[in-house]
Amino acid sequence: MRNTARFFALLDLISIVLLAKQFWGIVTHLNEIPDQVLSQARVILTLPLFISLFVSATGLMLFKKFGFITYYIQFPFRLIVWVFSIGFITFLPEVLNLGSRWFDILFKACFIAEFFRLYFSIQIHRKELN
Repeated sequence: MRNTARFFALLDLISIVLLAKQFWGIVTHLNEIPDQVLSQARVILTLPLFISLFVSATGLMLFKKFGFITYYIQFPFRLIVWVFSIGFITFLPEVLNLGSRWFDILFKACFIAEFFRLYFSIQIHRKELN
């Protein structure tokens, strides 16, 4: 169980690395956010989500309750902003010169995997931390 939580922490660290460039771009260009409500919502949700990834990664690595609770809070925002735990696999079609069809398949797999992570996180939390 601890190793699974640490694996989830590693996935959060990977998300931090992949989201860092986007986060920096948002922070340095706040005045250039499009006027569309959806764009503004994504930006507003991305900033706290990025910061909370540090909290969840630390909490899961240390196998503390706050890591799981932070992930539960993040979960709906991850789906809205598309910051998936295994989102890095969506880069494979670009790296391997595969078609856009593969991106769609892998994107759906990321979405489903996020629900599996939620399920396993709840199971670990119930068994080990309560």
